[in-house]
Amino acid sequence: MTTSLLRNGEFRSFMLSSNLERFAASAIAVLLGLQVYEIRGNPLDLGLLGLVEAIPGVTLVLYGGHVADQFSRRRIMLLTALALGALTGALALLASGATGHAPLWLLLGIALLVGVARAFQVPAASGLEAQVTPAAQVLRGVSLLATTGRVADILGPVAGGIAWTVMGPAGTYAALTAIFAGSFALLLTGVRERAITYAPRAGESVARRIGEGIGFVFRNQLLIGSMALDLFAVFFGGAVALLPAVASDVLQVGPVGLGFLRAAMSAGSLVAALFAARFLPMHRAGQVLHGVIAGFGVAIIVFGLSTSLPLSLAAFFVAGLCDGTSVVIRRAIMRLASPEAMRGRIAAVRSVFIGSSNELGAFESGIAASLLGVTAAIWSGGIITLGIVGITALTMRQLWALDLVAMAEAEARAG
Repeated sequence: MTTSLLRNGEFRSFMLSSNLERFAASAIAVLLGLQVYEIRGNPLDLGLLGLVEAIPGVTLVLYGGHVADQFSRRRIMLLTALALGALTGALALLASGATGHAPLWLLLGIALLVGVARAFQVPAASGLEAQVTPAAQVLRGVSLLATTGRVADILGPVAGGIAWTVMGPAGTYAALTAIFAGSFALLLTGVRERAITYAPRAGESVARRIGEGIGFVFRNQLLIGSMALDLFAVFFGGAVALLPAVASDVLQVGPVGLGFLRAAMSAGSLVAALFAARFLPMHRAGQVLHGVIAGFGVAIIVFGLSTSLPLSLAAFFVAGLCDGTSVVIRRAIMRLASPEAMRGRIAAVRSVFIGSSNELGAFESGIAASLLGVTAAIWSGGIITLGIVGITALTMRQLWALDLVAMAEAEARAG
């Protein structure tokens, strides 16, 4: 079935375009944090970086979801790909200047603009993914996109760290700009334009349309439950934002070691995605989802207590295994529980819960690290994650009983 899906030229172009974008974005996420931390060596600056990236994810992304349900999702993605490429090119130019680095405020400003672009890109990408994936191959398509996306997540930080050491910041950012251009070209030439079939009703306000999407999510226990699980797990249990501090001050492994630490979680996620494509028990997806997020919390506790690079890599790999399994299940929930005409707005609500939780979690981690120290901030977050899983299991019974196979078969019959 995977082979027949890959013979679909439009799906293949979308997948390749998305993976190039993820490769570049994952590298930039690590390198920009490294660049910010090198200026003053203050973990609070990493929290500020997360905060400015989160601001558009909280304030603008809901409008981005409205736009994704009213205008061409393909065109929105083309415009945002151009914007991300231009911002990366600006980082290359700044790094090639006389001083060789930009001031903190300017790096934070560029990070803010990246967040603005992603506030429009994320809802459009979710909607376009559903349009290019055949209805009869939903679960296979979700697993394949998750698997190839994790490959990009692995290669991006490692290649970025090596390129930073060999080529320097300017050369690295220039190469990443070219990769964004390749993503744009694949989307432009390989994915067709579609007619708009989800225009707003006459006289309906933007606020009402946004509210309609929010209301749908909060009435659907599968959507709200899975989003809440990830929100609180990432907010309290996320340690990625503190990796530059861990690599520099705790493990003392430098930029290449930082790249491998970041890639360890992605490697675990890749293995999980490969496993999920064939062996994940989709009939008991809700129970598996709770179990793997609990496993994520335990792995973060081990990582926070570790002072050894091999143990830290192993803990982050296990965290990635759990997170990768969670991603496949949550992505399938999004695909199967969202009506076509509301996919952009639902994806926007999800982005507020999940996408911004990465940045807001980074801000929380920065503050916690300033108050408690880097390692205590990490392991205490893992403990809180375990408590969140227990609360969700007791209160979200429909999510606990989730059967994704039955949902996919019902959609295929309806389509």
